[in-house]
Amino acid sequence: MFTVRTRVGPSAIHGTGVFAAEPIAAGQEVWRYEPGFDRTITEAELAGMPEAFRSFLETYAYRSADLGGALVLPCDHAIFLNHSDHPNTAEAPFRSLARRPIHSGEEITCDYGAFCVGWTGFGE
Repeated sequence: MFTVRTRVGPSAIHGTGVFAAEPIAAGQEVWRYEPGFDRTITEAELAGMPEAFRSFLETYAYRSADLGGALVLPCDHAIFLNHSDHPNTAEAPFRSLARRPIHSGEEITCDYGAFCVGWTGFGE
């Protein structure tokens, strides 16, 4: 769950992104995994889901390094976080911190490889 105010809008990186709706200080917590809010999906649940929803999960969920590869679906604007090779957030166990000040209106970015099990890039 985001611990700062955010908004969703058009992204120069990829279609839709998430943007700071307030100034964020360097080192400030931006996001944290919150059990009961962020949805962890078991393999048994995944197997029983319709193909259309599994396709949705391929886009918006991730295999969490912090949870041993468990599938996590964020339940807020975090589904719109875009990858950057030079992100403005850094990963710590179960949370993300601002690497530097993030201005209100600036897109919040992350490095998928820092927290997604098996992420190898976009293959472009």
